[in-house]
Amino acid sequence: MRASLEVADIFRSAGPQYRAAHAGHLSLHQLKVMSAIEQCRTAALGGHVEACTDCGHWRIAYNSCRNRHCPKCQGAAARSWLAEREADLLPVGYFHVVFTLPAEVATIAFHNKAIVYDLLFRAASETMLTIAADPKHLGARIGITAVLHTWGSALTHHPHIHMIVPGGGLSRDGERWIAARPAFLLPVRVLAKLFRRLFLSRLIALFDTGRLAFFGAHAHLADRRTFLRHLAPTRKTRWIVYAKPPFAGPEAVLAYLSRYTHRVAISNSRLICFNDAGVTFRYKDYRRTGAGRQQVMTLDAHEFMRRFLLHTLPKGFHRIRHYGLLASATRKANLARARELLGVTPPPVDDAPIAPPDTPPPCPCCGGTMIIIETFEGWRRPRPPPIVIALPGRMAS
Repeated sequence: MRASLEVADIFRSAGPQYRAAHAGHLSLHQLKVMSAIEQCRTAALGGHVEACTDCGHWRIAYNSCRNRHCPKCQGAAARSWLAEREADLLPVGYFHVVFTLPAEVATIAFHNKAIVYDLLFRAASETMLTIAADPKHLGARIGITAVLHTWGSALTHHPHIHMIVPGGGLSRDGERWIAARPAFLLPVRVLAKLFRRLFLSRLIALFDTGRLAFFGAHAHLADRRTFLRHLAPTRKTRWIVYAKPPFAGPEAVLAYLSRYTHRVAISNSRLICFNDAGVTFRYKDYRRTGAGRQQVMTLDAHEFMRRFLLHTLPKGFHRIRHYGLLASATRKANLARARELLGVTPPPVDDAPIAPPDTPPPCPCCGGTMIIIETFEGWRRPRPPPIVIALPGRMAS
């Protein structure tokens, strides 16, 4: 069912003025994201006509843009991805670990998204794998599924990594499953120190090899002494790494993944209204607790779109990555070995055909099967159903 207000409505209404006001300052990729969201499920992208095989009811369905930044196009992608991940779950507790960049580093990341976001993935995953393998802590090879989020609840730039980690791993020789303690995976203070050291040393190396760029108000950071002075406070502060208690079973893990893996900066369900005053939406103020955490904010339409577009990922950038036991190259063998050591049988192979993601939903009138009877290209209107005229003395067939 269509939401009463969508991000697409805001872009369609205020997008043309925003493009004109920021001509030359929007990247081609951002312009393509705007266009995709505006045209999603409209006649511009074409579509098809569906008809019920039982009652004959018919309807028009327009194509999705399939852009990963579009709030309407992530549901099907998430369901398909989760179906594949469900077979990877082990019968152990799973932990949720978050690595966050301090504000000084987030500023650098804003101008160098692809390279700094990639460094965030590498430093966070190496931190987890290194501390987990240390015999002082867990002494095991663990698996990690990591997801990048770049936003805060108010659409501000806030890069951080969410990780889902099984509560245990394989011993170095692969002969034992080493389980984590029921409510404890790894010490977060130790993780934070190593994460800070790995990230900063590699960030400075990137600067020294000329791979970082700075623009506008931050152009002065191109000077090495200024750059190091900018980073100096981050060497003394504690970087935020925290681990939540383990999930209550595999179903909870999947429910969490369904909310986080294919999330965009703001969902349509958080929008309240859009009028001359601007865009009003719900957000969480994490500095508060209880009922006061839920807040409402109104932004000018152009400011809303600016914040939304802050989170456009570089083309081809992978925001979901797997490490350790769950790395793609060895995942199947590692999971099979883990199940063997845990004494559980592998999940049954489902030979039933998987319904294609674009299977039409049932008929809204009788619940019957809807089939596609016609397709049409963008901006072409479908032909209406035939009108049957009953002649005098004859019944319409």
